[in-house]
Amino acid sequence: MPHRRLNQPLRRGLTGALLAAALLASGAAQAQVVVLANGSPITELDIAQRSKLDAASKHKTPSRQDVINELIDDRIKISKAKTYGLEVGEKEVEDAFSGMASRQHITVQQFSQALEHAGVAPSALKARLRAELTWNQLVRGKFGSSLQVSEGDLTNVIVTSGDGKDKAVGYVYTLYPVLIIAPRGSAEGVLQGKHQEAENLRGHFTSCTQGLALARSLRDVAVREPVTRSSADLPEQFRDLLTKMEVGHLTAPEMTAQGIQMFALCERKVSNTESAAKKQAREQIFEQRFQAESKKYLEEIRRQSMIEYRHK
Repeated sequence: MPHRRLNQPLRRGLTGALLAAALLASGAAQAQVVVLANGSPITELDIAQRSKLDAASKHKTPSRQDVINELIDDRIKISKAKTYGLEVGEKEVEDAFSGMASRQHITVQQFSQALEHAGVAPSALKARLRAELTWNQLVRGKFGSSLQVSEGDLTNVIVTSGDGKDKAVGYVYTLYPVLIIAPRGSAEGVLQGKHQEAENLRGHFTSCTQGLALARSLRDVAVREPVTRSSADLPEQFRDLLTKMEVGHLTAPEMTAQGIQMFALCERKVSNTESAAKKQAREQIFEQRFQAESKKYLEEIRRQSMIEYRHK
């Protein structure tokens, strides 16, 4: 029987049908349920997405079983929380997602695009965030009393770490920003001259009453409104500088976008609020206790959970 060539429309139809069949087969494979954790399915797509997310965030490709275990943990965490009537809303998840973008100094849209570029759907990260938020609330609610940090606990950590009594004391500082204006793009010679002006002012600045009046009388010098800051809210390097510095003097000049800036330290008083060392110690102790309770509780509910493997 002579060989017949298929006409072009028929060839295109067959090609389209084969492509559609391949896509359907691929979709079916991705939708295949691998594990049921307390009745909640974990699919091949879930595993693939979490694998890419972990690889991107941890810079290390996890094993398939590690990813499956992580997804099982997420499912049973959410399942357990539901028995207490605890569910995290969409707004909380979106706020957490937005917070991650903000910490990277990009928009939510840019963050989503970066994830997609790595092959991760934003929904995969949001699913992980939902499980983390749910679990945090559940553990805090269930073990709240055992997570509390006493003053004695804080003192022991501070003394053991060698920070001593001085760092256990908090301060409140009153600072006046003093700016020597230098337009953006000024020549190097101009900037050097401005820097010398700053050093001269600093040398004559012996009290805030006299020094601020002198600064206000100078050309191209701006004295801004005072700011009050707690030592617990300041970077450690700046906090240490202000602790050792004499009240009524200026900090060393620093170049900024607006010009050369210094700060006049006009008041330093002991704060009733928590010091930076105590705040750090409190967070450290709380985190250790939280992780210990979290691990123990997760092991307990895992033993009680129904975990059924369909495929491996």
